[in-house]
Amino acid sequence: MTHRAVVRGVGVSVGNEGPGAPAVVLEVRGELLPIYVSADQAQSMQLAMRGRQFERPLTHDLLVDMIAEFGGAIDQVRIDDLADGTFFAKIDAEQYVGGEGRELVFDARPSDAIAIALRADCPIIVSDAVVDRAGYQPEEFSLQGFDEYD
Repeated sequence: MTHRAVVRGVGVSVGNEGPGAPAVVLEVRGELLPIYVSADQAQSMQLAMRGRQFERPLTHDLLVDMIAEFGGAIDQVRIDDLADGTFFAKIDAEQYVGGEGRELVFDARPSDAIAIALRADCPIIVSDAVVDRAGYQPEEFSLQGFDEYD
């Protein structure tokens, strides 16, 4: 089963899993799911969460604009697997050419998928298996110091 996630914040981890590492925290199924990302990815997400743009288009902005210009749309992103501490994601899109639609699925890093979802205003979906393995109860995890987003 899958569930819709909400980005709760982007910040820097202080836990044993990666002190000082940038992370995005999703809330899904009442649990918090931290995903460690690069500093560039964290900055890209923070800009999207605040509705701000960099002076030049970032890669995620460019990709979303190109997909729209080519007659496509991003339907949702899915974080659907976790293996050896690595999260895996997919971007579900569609393209219309000559009145014909076709569904497309792209393999992606979760950090890219989330940054794109924030720009495309599309759902972020997470599988039960991922939450079962990497989720935290809210009382086990603090968002103190994170830029929170709702």
